[in-house]
Amino acid sequence: MKIRYLAIVFLILLPCRDAFADPAKGLEVAIRVDAADSGWKDEEVQAKMTLVAANGRTVTRVLRTRNLEMTGDGDRSLVVFDRPRDVKGTVFLTHAHKKGNDDQWLFLPSLKRVKRISSSNRSGPFMGSEFAYEDISSEEVERYTYDYLGTERVAGLECHVYERVPVDLQSGYSRQVVYADTDHFRVLKIEYYDRKGSHQKTLTRTDYRKIEGFWRAGRWEMVNHLNKKKTIVDWHDWKFATGLTRRQFEKNALATYR
Repeated sequence: MKIRYLAIVFLILLPCRDAFADPAKGLEVAIRVDAADSGWKDEEVQAKMTLVAANGRTVTRVLRTRNLEMTGDGDRSLVVFDRPRDVKGTVFLTHAHKKGNDDQWLFLPSLKRVKRISSSNRSGPFMGSEFAYEDISSEEVERYTYDYLGTERVAGLECHVYERVPVDLQSGYSRQVVYADTDHFRVLKIEYYDRKGSHQKTLTRTDYRKIEGFWRAGRWEMVNHLNKKKTIVDWHDWKFATGLTRRQFEKNALATYR
């Protein structure tokens, strides 16, 4: 009798996420998250990327990004590395798409050529970090199927928890679990599961602040649970609606960025 009682108590205390599995609500929350981060037109931001090895050794890189909000398709983004010398002038361009594979290119100044990132390589590490190439792209709603899992608290905030499964069969992930706060629909955490179903990585976004009406996280931390490495990106100096144009996000312009 005591064993049965303990089993019932254990079931009651389990997180409520799986009991609330609901594809329609999962999609609804994902749409709300997307809508909460729209209307900024274009954006420029500075960042420091810190690569942390399993033994604690660190490597720091300085970079800047430019993002262009698109109508009817996925957003466009540029990442330009400024320091240290071995990566200075490296430029990464992404044309995200709501449907189909993204277009991604990497300009390597040492070779003075542009390398296209194939769909089969998008799960590879971006510039030696724990972010994959596909993690750098914008998170378009149409690229996943969804399931609502319930609510949980993250960093003291009540969050919607939903699962998204990539439509792209070449994605390095079998699924992702997203935590977005119920008040502002800001993504606080994403759990990434590899093709074997193992919990590979966790991304946490912290130090949120509202800048010119848009919520931005001051720190992104990607922890790889399999190789014990992590990458931290500290963002600063946001600028919105600076007049960026589509021409600045074309493959042929990559070699001109300094």
